[in-house]
Amino acid sequence: MLARSMIVGWVCWLSTAAPAQEISNPVAVRVDQLITAQAGRPVAPRVDDAGFCRRVMLDLAGRIPTAAELQSFVADGSADKRRGLIDQLLAGPEYPRRMRELFHVVLMERLGDHEEWSKYLESSFAANVPWDQFVARILRPNPENETERGAAFFLTKRLENYGQQAVDLPGLTRDVGRMFLGVDLLCAQCHDHLFVDDYKQVDFQGLHTFLSHTFIRQDVKFPAVGEKILDKKTDFMSVFIKEPKQTGPRLPFGNEVEVAVFAKGEEFAVPPDKATKFPGQPKFSPLTILSEQLPSGANDRFVRNGVNRFWWMMFGRGLVHPLDLSHSANPPSHPEVLDLLAEEFAAHRFDIKWLLRELALTEAYQRSSQLPADGPEPAADRYVVALEKPLSSEQLATVTWTATGHAEPLPDDVRKKFIAAFANPPREPEGDFAPSVKAALFLSHDATVLSWLQPGSGNLAERLTQNADTSVLIRDLYHTVLSRDPSEEESAMLTQFVTQSTDRPKAIGHAIWALLTSTEFCVNH
Repeated sequence: MLARSMIVGWVCWLSTAAPAQEISNPVAVRVDQLITAQAGRPVAPRVDDAGFCRRVMLDLAGRIPTAAELQSFVADGSADKRRGLIDQLLAGPEYPRRMRELFHVVLMERLGDHEEWSKYLESSFAANVPWDQFVARILRPNPENETERGAAFFLTKRLENYGQQAVDLPGLTRDVGRMFLGVDLLCAQCHDHLFVDDYKQVDFQGLHTFLSHTFIRQDVKFPAVGEKILDKKTDFMSVFIKEPKQTGPRLPFGNEVEVAVFAKGEEFAVPPDKATKFPGQPKFSPLTILSEQLPSGANDRFVRNGVNRFWWMMFGRGLVHPLDLSHSANPPSHPEVLDLLAEEFAAHRFDIKWLLRELALTEAYQRSSQLPADGPEPAADRYVVALEKPLSSEQLATVTWTATGHAEPLPDDVRKKFIAAFANPPREPEGDFAPSVKAALFLSHDATVLSWLQPGSGNLAERLTQNADTSVLIRDLYHTVLSRDPSEEESAMLTQFVTQSTDRPKAIGHAIWALLTSTEFCVNH
């Protein structure tokens, strides 16, 4: 079934293939040439088929392969099976869910959830909405479009106030700069940045002016943003240099937008309505201008930040790292690679699937994660060996559920349990593998998880228990949980453990638990 689906995906790709000159020297090949030229040392070989299957399915579908899928892929002798699997996953129904889960965490940083926001994310990735349009809809949500209106949650959640605290507009300004431009300007709010020469106070204040008159609309039940009248520039002054300054709306490192002023009573394109509590729509809309100027091919920082975040998604580290500290003193590890991908991403009209496909086709992405037997450990930013990437809480829930033999969709209450156990606190990045006592206790004592280790309903534990051949049992266990064959040492150890146990089902349950709680299971490698 898997091989047949891959053939269909390959045929679909041929029907939309790039021009002949691009096929002769595709972007993926050019990326590899640049990476290898800068490596300064031998690179790791390709990961084996089983490792690639697990890696790419986690990245593009959010789950590990079943044992049957893994075995079918490894047995397939076709030369283009990796390309076929990539295309199959990008066209498959699990891709939008995976991207929705990933970008919810990336963009909201565990600040909260909303059904309309989830709908916006998943439908956008299902339709392969271009990255510039995707971001534009977040910055200027359309409340009239039921599919798109949930995009407003990015702004409305950050416009909430708690108790007597004022709305954190500086925090909102910071997040827009971080997420969509790759610059963290918060420390330039009151003065030019003390440690990053590129970041000036006017950059923060100009971006802040776009957002400073926004508020949560109360006339509708779904997330929606309103704008107050902006009829003058923002006054600001450095705490160090007492010199009054002003700026209108201004993208960081860009040009100031002139504030349009209208006669009293003529400020609104759509006037307020007291009966419906509609707040009105000003003629001069900074959010509209922001949604036109920021997510644009003419805005190099936007283009490069988008490429950098998708590279991080696939490789576990950005070409610019940290992701939100792009400046001249923190250049990309591979400037030519970022330049190439930024140019091509814009040329392909911000096609997200195109970019992910090119990245997955690179040899850099398909390298083994095994370090060379001798020589110094390579730097993480050289991409000569695959980096280990921690699975998200959502992925851990899905893969644990799948690995233990459940075919039905993961229950939402179970997903929430994993998020509570494994997720970082709000606003704390989730880029590194960080085991915790809370997570360990959850896996050791949660009754729901432990019940999955008991034989029943055709689950993994039952399937293994019914297999009298211990060597086949162990191979099936490793294929299902770790997507690989066991080593001779692992086989010998588990054979002894299972055969000498007086309670075979219990021993098998312990073996499953040991693999599920291993570091190898919790990372993509």
